[in-house]
Amino acid sequence: MADTASQLLLGSGLTVVSHPLMYVKMLVQVGHEPMPPTLGRNLFGRQVYQLPGFFAYAKHIISIDGKTGLFKGLTPRLCAGAVGTVVHSKVLQCYQNQNQMEETTCRQKENPSLDFVIKETTQEMVARSAATLITHPFHVITLRCMVQFIGRETKYDGIFGSIVTIYREEGVLGFFAGLIPRLLGDVLSLWICNMVAFFINKYALENEAMGEMKSYSQAVTGFLASMLTYPFVLVSNLMAVNNCGLAGGSLPYAPAYSSWTDCWRQLSKEGNSNRGNSLFFRKVPAGKSYVYEQKRFY
Repeated sequence: MADTASQLLLGSGLTVVSHPLMYVKMLVQVGHEPMPPTLGRNLFGRQVYQLPGFFAYAKHIISIDGKTGLFKGLTPRLCAGAVGTVVHSKVLQCYQNQNQMEETTCRQKENPSLDFVIKETTQEMVARSAATLITHPFHVITLRCMVQFIGRETKYDGIFGSIVTIYREEGVLGFFAGLIPRLLGDVLSLWICNMVAFFINKYALENEAMGEMKSYSQAVTGFLASMLTYPFVLVSNLMAVNNCGLAGGSLPYAPAYSSWTDCWRQLSKEGNSNRGNSLFFRKVPAGKSYVYEQKRFY
């Protein structure tokens, strides 16, 4: 209980601190560009046209909604984080209760075998998937609260009001819009991260002199895995707000996608599969023009 409580407290704090970043990221993912490109310099000092980064975008939001405007959708996101943490820990606890071999587990963790890594990854996958499945309705509400900034709507106001709205207009399935690509992205990212880290530690860093570097391999492979699976995150978020009655989920920002695979194909065709992946040093999309009236690229 103490571990779960500390995880909840730490997770809530990180959620509050990171929320403005997620808010700006979501608006960029949708394609909302309220400010035109400006002439700046890249990392090599060359003059190029750049899109506003996180700080400029956040300042724009503050100029319209004030500082509290950066925290739209925070309440349902906090609920998702709290419920997800409890579910995740409970599922892992069930697995630990089944494994009545603590000493063996400790020895295996020092020098894990492939079978042990597969078993641990499978258990983590189940725990994460269960948490994602249960908290996804809160995730959908969070994203829709954020996207309302584009059209200045107030359709999704509060958790209970949003639940009623989604159920009335879309039924139960509306709460799980974008769930499949989100689950697929999480599962692929987890397996890529753990398996690549295992093989690096096993074969590339097998010398004792490389022992300290093993602690960093998981972080590096985790970063690379998140980059590879980012399109799943983008598609999931776009499907969560697509055709839900908000300006940010309708034309001209996005057509009514028939499925998440249709959304994936459209993004790939337009070269937008990594839109919003970076909020700093943002390049102007190649071959596209900025439409000021619509505040987007076309």
